[in-house]
Amino acid sequence: MPKKIVVALGGNALGNTLPEQMAAVKCTAKAIADLIEEGHQVAVCHGNGPQVGMIHLAMSALNQLDPGQHVMAPLSVCVAMSQGYIGYDLQNALREELLDRGIPKPVATLITQVCVDPEDPAFQKPTKPIGRFMTHQEAQALIGKGDSVVEDAGRGYRRVVASPRPVDIVEIETVKALLADGQVVIAAGGGGIPVIRQGNHLKGVGAVIDKDFASALMAQRVDADELILLTAVEKIALNFGKPNQTWLSDITVQQARAYLAEGHFAPGSMAPKVQAALEFAASKENRAALITLLEKAKDGIEGRTGTRIH
Repeated sequence: MPKKIVVALGGNALGNTLPEQMAAVKCTAKAIADLIEEGHQVAVCHGNGPQVGMIHLAMSALNQLDPGQHVMAPLSVCVAMSQGYIGYDLQNALREELLDRGIPKPVATLITQVCVDPEDPAFQKPTKPIGRFMTHQEAQALIGKGDSVVEDAGRGYRRVVASPRPVDIVEIETVKALLADGQVVIAAGGGGIPVIRQGNHLKGVGAVIDKDFASALMAQRVDADELILLTAVEKIALNFGKPNQTWLSDITVQQARAYLAEGHFAPGSMAPKVQAALEFAASKENRAALITLLEKAKDGIEGRTGTRIH
């Protein structure tokens, strides 16, 4: 039975550089096209962790080389730029893949703003890594400029910024209209451009929004049947990487909440995905969320793999 689906693409679906991205989106397009070919209505959200950090660093470097150069450096602008160039590659790859299958379905990228609460405690404690890995010396230089930097799992240092929860999607009616018209829409890229409302004005803020939480919110607002969170593993597990590791295939919202409370999922990795999945699944009866590999998305929808939370 055809479903309305929101697909959240992880970083592994996009690569870390422009050449990697151009190659990766071809594989990504095939997986999404599989769902569309089955008759499902699809909206896509994607991450931008490496990309938005590199854009910000490049713009900062330009300002250092030429201090007189007017540089648009706010992080909100960098998120908008990442939405544009990632969406450009993704929509063209998906459009081509669909046409190759005889499916003349329009695909469009929507520059999307997502409202956050200016009082969100995340602004007081930056935790979201962005950009490339750095050496200790490079990290110290950024710290000296007032940026927050953390050591990341022995792989080097990365800049971290605030990651407030999304509370509203400004362009959600446009997303709904495109879906209702039978089009494929790519929206809330990178979690959306973070903004706060000031009357009728939307002010960009220096933060990035977790794309899984933004995807869950978008899925709720478009009344999706299913949310698919694509990641680097086929299923989630209890005691991951330990001798007593247990793969999970089908769990309830209540079980997911209990596993989170018991600390089974890493805070900066799988925990946000599980939290976003259960929030969507709990928001309305008969909604479900799936966590799985990109290439297993179709099998997951058909119940053959992945972790389903309902």
